Amino acid sequence: MGFLTLEQAQGAVNAALGRSKELGTKMNIAIVDAGANLTAFAREDGAWLGSIDIAVKKARTARFFDMPTGEIGKLSQPGGSLYNIEHSNAGLITFPGGIPLKNAEGDVVGAIGVSGSTVENDHTVADAGASTVK
Repeated sequence: MGFLTLEQAQGAVNAALGRSKELGTKMNIAIVDAGANLTAFAREDGAWLGSIDIAVKKARTARFFDMPTGEIGKLSQPGGSLYNIEHSNAGLITFPGGIPLKNAEGDVVGAIGVSGSTVENDHTVADAGASTVK
């Protein structure tokens, strides 16, 4: 099992910022390590203050369950196997924008969480950051 370096975390933030700029959005971008500890963060000028906490919680949620937050959201709908899970762990976020980060061996070494636009844009920006971690 590997670990997430600061250089990797910052690289993921920079890639996500680049994609956000391409989309014309203003995002908050959080990177957590394998222990769900905040490792890197960026808030674009003018990004919503309320999205800071959401970005961090998306990253933590993706790491806690090692799956994209959008997938957890599908499982947490009424009648789903994870219904009401968002109330655990001091609050989780179960909509798109959080993605686990994996190294070249496929080990989860952390996660990225993005918030500040539509959930589709949040996921796209998170994916851009996640794709840089190898």
